[in-house]
Amino acid sequence: MAALKDARRVVIKIGSALLVEPQQGGLKTAWLRGLLEDVARMRARGQDVVLVSSGSIALGRGVLGLPEAELALEQAQAAAAVGQIRLARAYEEGLAPHGITTAQVLVTLEDSADRRRYLNSRATLEQLLGLGVVPIVNENDTIATDEIRYGDNDRLAAQVAVTVGADLLVLLSDVDGLYTGNPSEDSGAKRLDVIDRITPEIEAMAGDAGTGLSKGGMKTKLMAAKTATASGCEMIITLGSRSNPLAKIEKGAAHTLFTSASDPQAARKRWIASMKPMGRISLDDGAAKALLQGKSLLPAGVADVSGSFGRGAPVELCTPAGEVLGHGLVRYTAEEARRIMGHRSGEIEALLGYTGRAALVHRDDMALSARD
Repeated sequence: MAALKDARRVVIKIGSALLVEPQQGGLKTAWLRGLLEDVARMRARGQDVVLVSSGSIALGRGVLGLPEAELALEQAQAAAAVGQIRLARAYEEGLAPHGITTAQVLVTLEDSADRRRYLNSRATLEQLLGLGVVPIVNENDTIATDEIRYGDNDRLAAQVAVTVGADLLVLLSDVDGLYTGNPSEDSGAKRLDVIDRITPEIEAMAGDAGTGLSKGGMKTKLMAAKTATASGCEMIITLGSRSNPLAKIEKGAAHTLFTSASDPQAARKRWIASMKPMGRISLDDGAAKALLQGKSLLPAGVADVSGSFGRGAPVELCTPAGEVLGHGLVRYTAEEARRIMGHRSGEIEALLGYTGRAALVHRDDMALSARD
């Protein structure tokens, strides 16, 4: 069981009920202060942290004086627009005294469904984390409609964990784990401390629609667990309303851990290797050797490009003799790749008319059969 303090990269999901007072619609400042103390401690020991936070609609609703009943789409989007700026400011002001910079990242379901957007999101988050920033991710409720919504932040948090290659996803919840039944109705219900595989029996424990542990609750958390663990990321469900909830986990507070048989990097390599290639990139000898040493593929090392593909498409990476070294997700279209192949990265802007990414295929986006 990997402890929270041992994880390299952690995604933490925070629900509206934890952040926002139900009646007044204001922030629970004391609770947030404790959470951000935990985040600062994690950053101080070198861990990457991403926060997936609800709360923008709830905050905006209070400011605008909108009713507590279900809002029309236009009202919800207006509330989100007002609340997002307050939510971002709260995190910024809460982490600034710890010397931590924050960034707001707004996403929709389309950003993960479209490979090009997915790669752009991944690159942005990787850059932010590399600079020591704590990204605050939320669904872009100001523009999202039912057709392009995640619909719940458990699902969003799991996708973010996959995107950034997190080792651990923590869902701060209204319960302290998964129980064999609904503990509010079944006095014999027992919490499961560790779940190594999500079986049909485990799924049945999530309850039916309408219970406190079902739709929008435990069922979505199990969906998140499936997504996360399949990508090599472990997941914890724990009670979030406690002060300093992350520190409480480290001190042994009750929770359920969903383990993974793999790790994020290995799972991502398998995913890339399983894709049907849309084209082929032939390398010169120097580039082939560089890739085997763990380097990214730069345009200068490309000898030929074949096929028709868009940005983010899977391609074969081949030696001059035609041997397939592996597969990768390319950062340029086939046409663009042909225009910049054989050239230095510093020449990309002059060749394409815009400043592109230095690597044609980044090392994090490739799976080499000779190494992986």
